[in-house]
Amino acid sequence: MAAPVAAIVLADDGVVFDGPAVEARPSGGAETAFAELAAALAARGHRVTALARGARALVHRGVRWQPVEAGVPPTADLYIANRGHRVLDACAGARRTVFWVHNPARYLLKWRYQWPLARRRPTLVFTGAYHAATYPGWAMGGPRRIVPLGVSDPFLGWVERAPPPPVAIFVSNPLRGLEALAELWADAVRPRVPGARLVVHAGSAVYGAAGDARIAAVLERVARRAGDGIVLRAPLPKRELAPVLAASRLFLYGGSADETFCLAAAEAQAVGLPAVVGAAGALPERVADGVTGFVAHDPAAMAAAAVRLLTDDGLWQNQHRAALARSASSGWDPVAAAFEALAI
Repeated sequence: MAAPVAAIVLADDGVVFDGPAVEARPSGGAETAFAELAAALAARGHRVTALARGARALVHRGVRWQPVEAGVPPTADLYIANRGHRVLDACAGARRTVFWVHNPARYLLKWRYQWPLARRRPTLVFTGAYHAATYPGWAMGGPRRIVPLGVSDPFLGWVERAPPPPVAIFVSNPLRGLEALAELWADAVRPRVPGARLVVHAGSAVYGAAGDARIAAVLERVARRAGDGIVLRAPLPKRELAPVLAASRLFLYGGSADETFCLAAAEAQAVGLPAVVGAAGALPERVADGVTGFVAHDPAAMAAAAVRLLTDDGLWQNQHRAALARSASSGWDPVAAAFEALAI
């Protein structure tokens, strides 16, 4: 039986974006998730309003987008406050309130979060077990739920294919270990796989102005390693990124403790791309060790696993099939259903 139609409001006051912008340009994981959840809720028949900083007033994929600066509606059946404290106190007349957390939750221990979390007691939604563990049990808020993110349509529906040439790909934040990964590639991977390439699709625009100078510096240093088979390219919007991932041989990423979900790894796995990742953060939740890739606990293990997947066609084919098999339920509709249940 279908859930009754609900009035659902989502609000974010971080970077400037809206639904069409997320599809047209490279976007961060939190912005992608916000836009995709809104669209998936609308596709399930709900009346959805999405508010974001600088959003254009338009209807896209059934979602009514508005700038958050114009104000948040006073009531809703379900109000989803996204990551920021300024939207947490809005929509005071909502029947149900959710605070959707994306980053490591230690930032919520600041008084500007703890006070409204104690007063309003919203349901706190985390993206996985590692993520939920970053918020202490004694801290303020209402019930806690884990709802993993989905992946966008361009990453779904891929079919089995033959092993591609030895091209590894990096598509995450350059500040999360890219320099160390480039050094590992140059010293321990490429010498054992002549002709292999590490293609880096990364840039500062995806991650906001705060990291621009640091990201530019990292990319400048990595660019000097062109002789080691490392190629720098611009970040891509989702529809262009999906076929690039599908044509690659390996998703390679060391990660960091700040990785609470890693949508990039989820997208790569969904197209059937085996991964070699570090054991930091939530990465062990994204990659089934020994099945859809390898979770490496030290640099030597990461290099050895990368070499295996770049050279062993049989291993690659088995992990490729396993990754595709796991992608069947990776879309956004199950995520929307989980949030929908919070409105009842």
